[in-house]
Amino acid sequence: MFWKTMAFGLVFMMFGNLVAAGQDKGPVTNLPLPRFVSMKANEGNVRRGPSLTHRIDWVYKRRDMPLEITAEHGHWRRVRDRDGAGGWVHYSLLSGVRTVIVEKDFLQLHQRADPSTPVKAQLELGVIARLGECGSTWCHLTAGGYKGWAPKTALWGVAPDEIRE
Repeated sequence: MFWKTMAFGLVFMMFGNLVAAGQDKGPVTNLPLPRFVSMKANEGNVRRGPSLTHRIDWVYKRRDMPLEITAEHGHWRRVRDRDGAGGWVHYSLLSGVRTVIVEKDFLQLHQRADPSTPVKAQLELGVIARLGECGSTWCHLTAGGYKGWAPKTALWGVAPDEIRE
């Protein structure tokens, strides 16, 4: 993991001017940074820098996987996954459709945003769910044909203070 950290450090030094300290909008899209997106493709190369000439460090192979965009450069987005690993991905591989990864095994989906309401389903650790409405502590999810509400703290791919209607 050390070499990945070093690579990010070098990329940040080389492209550090892409997102100035305190800036909260992407210089290319004018959308918020950081922000969550998902993988549109079944497979996506993750590169050390924002061009095809940069080395491929690894390949994401999970469609709909949530990713966090942390920087922009032309048609490239610097992303990271829930483990903190990442790099540069071409924007055409990404989607604005919001998904989350379940971070708690046997996460209960409740009928409403209340733990005392009936459980509609249980999701295993690592399941990817479509993200819907989110309040301050609960989010509405859809996964495997089931819909329900889950605590935001059990999800990766949504900011703790994010509210979605």
